[in-house]
Amino acid sequence: MRVRLHLTAATAAAFLLTAGAGALPATADRNSDGRPLRKVSFGDPYADCTIGARSPDSVVYPGTEVEPYLSVDPRDPKRVVTVFQQDRWSDGAARGLVAGWTKDGQTFQESTLPFSACAPGGADFERASDPWVSTGPDGTVYASGEGVDFTRSTRSALLAATSRDGGRTWRNLTTTHVDEQPFFNDKPSLTADPTRKGTAYQVWDRLDNNPHGPSSLDGPGYISLTRDGGRTWSEARRFVATDDVPNSQTIGHVIVVDPRNGTLYDFFDRITYSDDLSTVVDAHFDVVTSTDAGETWSAATTVARDTSVLEVDPNDPAKLLRAAATLPSPAIDPKSGTLYMAYQGSDFSEGAHNSVQLVRSGDGGRTWSRPTLISPKGVPAFSPSIAVDKRGTVALTYYDLRFLRPGDTTTLPTAYQLATLPHGDPRHLAERRISRVFDWLKAPYAGGYFLGDYQGLVTDGQGVRPVLTEAGSGARRSLTDVYTGVFRIPVNGPGRPGPDGRREPKASKSRQGHPHSVRVPQRFLDMNAQTTGR
Repeated sequence: MRVRLHLTAATAAAFLLTAGAGALPATADRNSDGRPLRKVSFGDPYADCTIGARSPDSVVYPGTEVEPYLSVDPRDPKRVVTVFQQDRWSDGAARGLVAGWTKDGQTFQESTLPFSACAPGGADFERASDPWVSTGPDGTVYASGEGVDFTRSTRSALLAATSRDGGRTWRNLTTTHVDEQPFFNDKPSLTADPTRKGTAYQVWDRLDNNPHGPSSLDGPGYISLTRDGGRTWSEARRFVATDDVPNSQTIGHVIVVDPRNGTLYDFFDRITYSDDLSTVVDAHFDVVTSTDAGETWSAATTVARDTSVLEVDPNDPAKLLRAAATLPSPAIDPKSGTLYMAYQGSDFSEGAHNSVQLVRSGDGGRTWSRPTLISPKGVPAFSPSIAVDKRGTVALTYYDLRFLRPGDTTTLPTAYQLATLPHGDPRHLAERRISRVFDWLKAPYAGGYFLGDYQGLVTDGQGVRPVLTEAGSGARRSLTDVYTGVFRIPVNGPGRPGPDGRREPKASKSRQGHPHSVRVPQRFLDMNAQTTGR
């Protein structure tokens, strides 16, 4: 979920939550490699659900699937689980979350995740958002999401469930944390520990929208963990503080684990606002470290400045897009322990548009390189995902707009790219398109044309497996669908460690109107005017 406050006095805050089954035939989509992408979203298990309408202005997009993530069983790369939002609402979240699963790596089936009242046996929340999935070393699949009420309460909750059969069925539904106003829980992720059987970590930001009275904010990072395979979860606790700087929040917490020694690295964005919350005055990505399985954490180290700018159609800036600004995508080299973080930034466009940027650390996150430009110069690019294979090859996926022609304001041709860098060396960067070219403007509108606040990418022993959203597939009543496939990583160049960055990026322009947002629903901002029990 991401609740965006457009940073002008004239724009109100909007609540924009980021976001049985049977065997169905897979459909193939061709990319520039000629390799097929397998469709993993079929039908609409929540088509008949009438729960969750907020007002006459609330628009639900039936048959839409957005914001996918995925995980591969470390014991068998053919056992894949994807998760995504189903039936996105215009003003926040979706009717529910769905899992697509396969045992042969090709033919996907669906199961409903029990995170909203639309799902059979689901949690008692009107909508759900922020799907995430991770598989432990014993094959246990952990899924998480967020449950949200819109009409009967102001609850937001962190939820988790597990599967012991590769995503076909789900059990151990747990509410790991729940709050009502003035608190709001946002943007959770979940990581299964590859070195500790039965251990997984759920992390998110918990916003206090009124810590010191009106027009104030505090948004620390919170954690809950399981040591028994998801049967029980610990009480949520703060592990990243923000009360040292007024009107400061975190967002986008993601943990990666060093498989060599079990060290945890939590990456996130830290954003500080002006006194009236109208302007971002500072934003940077940080990392904190734990060497005792999440019990204690280090002080934060700065990874990179967040220089992302508002996501828009370049030919018509009034058309807002919605992608991965403010959200880091980290990964670790399983052999060397080198850390990487991909993110959207405008360092290489002088603040004109977002590109995909990469930084690295070879000393356990203590120091970080200058950013390297990954996407083509001069081309807006969005939503990077990153993974590193056992050979040390870094893979990144992202959307870009290289096919957009000047003056075209009726369509937004978009494609998904795969870039690979042996040992992270940009001198040997290879890139290829892995999706068809589609029109982003056919996606559902939720604070911008919405494919998801993130997409997913993993290594699977054969290559890399992305999961992505495409708009305008042509299917009846379907604005978006979710696809996946396996792509072999080429071995390029001598494999020598590369330079820290291509060049010193220029300073960005002022970020007035920056996409960073106070994740504050309008109902919370207006809560003094609301009646009790709304």
